[in-house]
Amino acid sequence: MEHTNLHLEKRSSLAVVTLDRPKVLNALNAETLAELSEAFEELAADPAIRVILLAGAGGRAFVAGADIRELAALSAEEGRAFALRGQQVFRRIETLGKPVIACIQGFALGAGCELAMACTLRLAADDARLGQPEVKLGVMAGYGGSQRLPRLVGRGAGLKLLLTGAIIDAHEALRIGLVDEVVPAAELMERAESLGREIAANAPLGVAETLRAVDEGLDLPLDLALLREAGRFGYLCGTTDKNEGTQAFLEKRPPIWNGNEAEDPCRGRPDRKSCYS
Repeated sequence: MEHTNLHLEKRSSLAVVTLDRPKVLNALNAETLAELSEAFEELAADPAIRVILLAGAGGRAFVAGADIRELAALSAEEGRAFALRGQQVFRRIETLGKPVIACIQGFALGAGCELAMACTLRLAADDARLGQPEVKLGVMAGYGGSQRLPRLVGRGAGLKLLLTGAIIDAHEALRIGLVDEVVPAAELMERAESLGREIAANAPLGVAETLRAVDEGLDLPLDLALLREAGRFGYLCGTTDKNEGTQAFLEKRPPIWNGNEAEDPCRGRPDRKSCYS
């Protein structure tokens, strides 16, 4: 599928999605958000793709924020719809079932920081600048920032950034837990690809179920989350990948994954999440 505001490249088990509006620092407008959604739906449906790298073109920004001209024209009702649409797209990225690595160079502000937080992991170049400056525009974070930021860095540190609109550098972001690693800008994509291939070498079903278990379990009491974990572990024990992985280990050879799913009594049920417990 052809896109105007982003590029999608598939490299064996990896895909690279590059937002490409460098003249406006890759700001997210409605068209770009729609293309982002389409690209990730395509990648979700492609069994060959196991890890996705998300980057911004031009070297100056990952995503500098939402399109301010679009924001300025929003009424109250339109603003709510605007926020819900962005939340929907970002939540889909967050729950894709495949790891998404944000490759942050330059500015990741407002919607850009929110997009990075919706990714599974965040690698930052040493020139990265992150923040949620929406309060300086008379609004607040609307694409999930007020919820994901405190979950990542804690209530106090999250509120400090959300209420001041401060922009922090990559090393401060690493210190508070907003990013997972800082590397020289020239090495960012090489490091992201290396990490992506390390993850992609593992069992795809094991990776997907781990992502789901963590995503669901964070909002559950520990006892219930542990039951969910046991249910997903049991499901994986019925897969051919488990048989291959254990046999390969015993035979001292690399495993060959096929990602075939076992018969799962919970799959397709409307109460699938609770079914695992």
